[in-house]
Formats: sequence, structure tokens, C-alpha cells
Amino acid sequence: MNEFDLVLPATVDVREVGMRDGLQLEAPVPLEGKLAMLEALVATGVRRIEVTSFVSPKAVPALADADQVAAELHAFDGVLFSALVANARGATRAVDAGVADLEYVVSASDGHSRANAGRSTAEAVAAVGEIAALAHGAGGSSEVVIATAWDCPFDGRTPIPRTVDVARAAVTAGADRLCLGDTIGTTTPLRVVQLLDAVRRACPGVDVGVHFHDTRGTGQANALAAVQAGVTQLDSSVGGLGGCPFAPGASGNIATEELVYMLEESGVRTGLDLDAVLAAARVTEEAVGHELPSSLYRAGGRSVPRSSAAVG
Repeated sequence: MNEFDLVLPATVDVREVGMRDGLQLEAPVPLEGKLAMLEALVATGVRRIEVTSFVSPKAVPALADADQVAAELHAFDGVLFSALVANARGATRAVDAGVADLEYVVSASDGHSRANAGRSTAEAVAAVGEIAALAHGAGGSSEVVIATAWDCPFDGRTPIPRTVDVARAAVTAGADRLCLGDTIGTTTPLRVVQLLDAVRRACPGVDVGVHFHDTRGTGQANALAAVQAGVTQLDSSVGGLGGCPFAPGASGNIATEELVYMLEESGVRTGLDLDAVLAAARVTEEAVGHELPSSLYRAGGRSVPRSSAAVG
């Protein structure tokens, strides 16, 4: 190693969130279109897919068919499917539908917690134990996703100690894993590393993943900083789709194809086939009916040298 080498892990585990975060702001996609997306995403080699969310159909109409989607998962092998929930009622629905690996969202800021879940952060934290018990009782796992971990559209910057307190309380109550969410895409590499360090110190031995949005163009830089800091679990969305309906100004997630390209070209194995991810992006674009924001998708993937005759 020389002084200019990046310190990177050999492998990372990418969770595809396009089926949930990617679609939640879109006009409802018919079940047939979602299943076409799902088939294309499974073909990429991804090992984890956040497939839907069991929340109020009135709040998120695009995911009102969560039970129908869950009923089709038996057709796909080799992938860990998970669902996002906002309360114990949603967790019960998910488990009853056969999805036992749950992601429970807790906003670190009260402003976003009240907008997103209709209750304070403390009240949301208090439900972690019940939701973890539901997941564990069904043979699944419980992950707490800490939304607005860095910043809130209502309360401003989230103090590091506040996010740390939420993380510690979640683990104490039974969460198996944590994920830090940059809900409105405001954080930067230095802040990413600072919060990761603080959370890890407070929750030793607990896996901590990251969920970045590219609202201000720093998403991939934040992902690289997190990976350099030792994170091996990252969320991304095919085509860069996504955003939070309860966070003004929140736009898409980091694009799966861009994350895979950056990491694979840096020698980090993701297990995903880039061409297959681009194919999945085409299926997704057709499903949602508009262009995707991903720069790599618009560029057509890796650069392919043109012959001098073609250029002329």
C-alpha cells in the first residue's frame, strides 16, 4: 500500500430499495409492473431487497398493494426480502403477509417524526421492543432505520447526541441492526464519518448501515466516505428513484447502478451485475413512465471506446 491508496473493504452488501423508497412518491404502479421490476432486480444478483412498506394506503397510495406484492415473493429464491413499517400495526400486517424481516423507521427529530408518524421521537422509540418481538417471533429480524439522522426539514440540524441516544435506545429495546438515513440529502462526508463513529462507540458490535439521498449531489461521496469508514451495508435505488413524502424537498436515493459502478471500479465487490442493473433501470423507467434521474443510466453505463470510423 502506498500513501495514496484508499482503504476499502473487499465486499459490500447492497440493499435495493427501489421497490419501496423508489416508488413511494410515484403514481401507483400496477402490480404487473412491480413484478416486472422485481424480476429484473432479482436478476442483478442483489441479495437484499426492501420490497414494500406496510403503512396506511391513504398516506402512501403507491404502496397500497403491499399484501399483494408479498404474496408473490415465493416465486423468487436467494433474496432476503424486507418491508418497512411505521408502527406495530404495520409490523403485524407484514408478519401476517409472510414478511418477517422488518425495518422500523424512527425519526431522530421530533418535527419529522410528527409529520411522518404522528408522534414524537420518544413515542416512536417506545415501540421498538414490540416491533422487534413481532419480527423475532416470526423468525425474522428487526432493523431500526433512523430517519433525519443528520438533518430535519423542520427542526434543522440533528445534534449527534440525539441520534446516538435513539440508536442506543433502539438496540437496548431489541433492534438487531441500525441504519442511518440522510432523509433530505444534506449531509457531507465529514459529518457522515463523525456520526458513524459516535453511533458505533455507543452501540459496539451492532451492524450500522447507511441510506443516502442525492438531493444535493453528495450522495455518492457520502457512500464512499462510509465505506472507507468500514460500512459494508448500503441502501440504493435503481435509477436513483425515491424521496420521502413527509420531508419537503427530499429527492431520490443514490442510484444502484452508480453505486455499483463506483465500488466495482474501485475493486470492491458488490455481487451485482452492472449491465443487469441497467436493464432493471429500463424496466423501472417503463413502469413509472418517466425518465430516471441517474446520470450513469443516462450515459448508458460504462464508457465504450468508439472507433475512429464511427467518430468520423
